[in-house]
Amino acid sequence: MDMSYFWTGWSPIWHTLLMGTVGYLSLVILLRGTGPRTMAKMTPLDFVIGVTLGSAFGRVLTAVKVSLAQALVALVLLVLVQWVLAAARARWRFMRRLLDSPPVLLYYDGELQRPALRKHRLTEVDVHTAARQSGHGSLADLQAVVLHQDGSLGVIARSAMGDGSSLLPFIERHGDDSLEPDRPGQG
Repeated sequence: MDMSYFWTGWSPIWHTLLMGTVGYLSLVILLRGTGPRTMAKMTPLDFVIGVTLGSAFGRVLTAVKVSLAQALVALVLLVLVQWVLAAARARWRFMRRLLDSPPVLLYYDGELQRPALRKHRLTEVDVHTAARQSGHGSLADLQAVVLHQDGSLGVIARSAMGDGSSLLPFIERHGDDSLEPDRPGQG
């Protein structure tokens, strides 16, 4: 049996570490920049780990010159980078700003938020569709429609608004990110 099935040297390992790290981070940042509607129902981190792990596994299965060690390093690297980014995101505000799309108010208290609709490539029809899908026949019944991090549209009825504590601190207001509540351990 040819030993290259198990080990082909350090060069492919270093190549995988470098390309995996740079490629993964680049893809997350690129997807974050395209906005939440690009990956409806998935955060950028969810999407990237799903695609890269699937792709890496597919490559391992089909590539002749990929050793077992290199394949394992690639898969472990992807999971490790995902874990490190998720931990950093949970710990530091600047990482949340870099990796997450904050909730965006599209409709509030009887008014469409047209700049937010334009910025996120949505229309008034999208807001009406969200209202209908949530069982409301009129925007008059609603207090807010929110674009969530995963790209879905959330509808809050007037009767369900309460004090607004789950919504109001996170609304984009004139680009002011300081509305996000402080959490321990932020940098």
